Amino acid sequence: MSKKKNFLDDSFLLQGETAERLYHLIAASCPIIDYHNHLSPKDIAENRKFENLTALWLEGDHYKWRAMRIHGVEERFCTGDASPREKFKSWAGTAPYTMRNPLYHWTHLELKRYFDLDVLLSNQTADHIYDACNERLQQDDFSTQSLLSKMKVEVVCTTDDPIDNLHYHQEFAKQSASFKMYPTFRPDKAYTTVNPAAYNQYLDRLSTAASTNIQTLPDLLAALKKRIGFFDSLGCRAADHGVEQLYSGEDLIEKAEPIFRRLRGGQATDREDRLTLQGAVMLELSKMYHEQNWVQQFHIGALRNNRSKALRELGPDTGFDSIGDFSQAHHLAGFLDQLDRAGQLTRTILYNLNPSDNEVFATMAGNFCDGSAAGKVQWGAAWWFLDQKDGIEKQLNTLSQLGLLSHFVGMVTDSRSFLSFSRHEYFRRILCNLTGTDIDRGELPRSQEWVDTLIRNICSENAREYFHLKS
Repeated sequence: MSKKKNFLDDSFLLQGETAERLYHLIAASCPIIDYHNHLSPKDIAENRKFENLTALWLEGDHYKWRAMRIHGVEERFCTGDASPREKFKSWAGTAPYTMRNPLYHWTHLELKRYFDLDVLLSNQTADHIYDACNERLQQDDFSTQSLLSKMKVEVVCTTDDPIDNLHYHQEFAKQSASFKMYPTFRPDKAYTTVNPAAYNQYLDRLSTAASTNIQTLPDLLAALKKRIGFFDSLGCRAADHGVEQLYSGEDLIEKAEPIFRRLRGGQATDREDRLTLQGAVMLELSKMYHEQNWVQQFHIGALRNNRSKALRELGPDTGFDSIGDFSQAHHLAGFLDQLDRAGQLTRTILYNLNPSDNEVFATMAGNFCDGSAAGKVQWGAAWWFLDQKDGIEKQLNTLSQLGLLSHFVGMVTDSRSFLSFSRHEYFRRILCNLTGTDIDRGELPRSQEWVDTLIRNICSENAREYFHLKS
């Protein structure tokens, strides 16, 4: 008879002794290299101590806000003017209803790993948990840097706009912290042209940051190149892009130049014009990344800001995005092929949001591996709506079947929360369970040395190699 399991016990998500051994003896001790997140560099550099649990746990967390709205919670308790305790209690009342949603697992992992609280969050326990956690938050070991160190974080790569002066990265570099923080170049606003007035305002700010008068498309590219050089001087190793789909085509620069001039004059453009300019700018940026020997990341397929009223009142990134159903394969292949033909395709990670595209992305990555680097083009970790148990298992299984899991660079938090690093544990338990179960079924050999190396590599060593983080 198999032993009974309790929620979040040592065997959480692990079925069998082999899975437990792989997790507890190998994966759990691996450091975390979080090469894509949205943490605040200011909070890290200033070693912020959060005033209460709401500020730490709910501030900016659109995953939780979304669940609260579905549960019927009024907006004032999500992003509005309710008190911190009221907001927390609204989340606590929602938590039991998130059962079988990944939020339920993440919430209780975070309470247990960070606060040593093995208590189910609910209306009945809300005040106790809020007060106990607030008391802990006053201690020095609950500052941002201490929270990251507690989870064995070795590297965090933040997400930063080209106009950012990276002041807090420079300040942090002077400190002797137990981990490294590097910027990541995220130039989405340089080719997001739906609103010409907002686009021109952004270009004016970029002009100032790069000390370059931007009137033509070559001016824009020159300004971005300057900023890439600045980011590189502060240790940047990667760029990141969030787009609905990639776009490719011949003579894009020539086609995009008059479009850019019209935009600079305040004229509106249609979808085809916007994609043409996006494709031109992104292709030229990708060549610059190759020159710097950076990694480029593409997060593809989100349909953002679906509820216009919420966008107007609350702004973007507040929980009103969804999976899009864009056609991907043709232009994805064309984009990568244009760079490959020119000998300017750098190491690349592709993330898809629509699970129906899993096999498309997994097979596309293999087309452009040329032997110059292990896993040169990668299909990235299960992202956003897919970074739950089922989505992670599907990503790992599809990658195993259509690529090489052994060269996978592993999990990222993709989060604004300093409590989200238990998601690495979540991923690692799922990885170890899949591998251990295969071994126990006789589908993989009991080659302990190699399997241990495989798990260790996926958890941290592959990312360290891929992003050139080895000392």
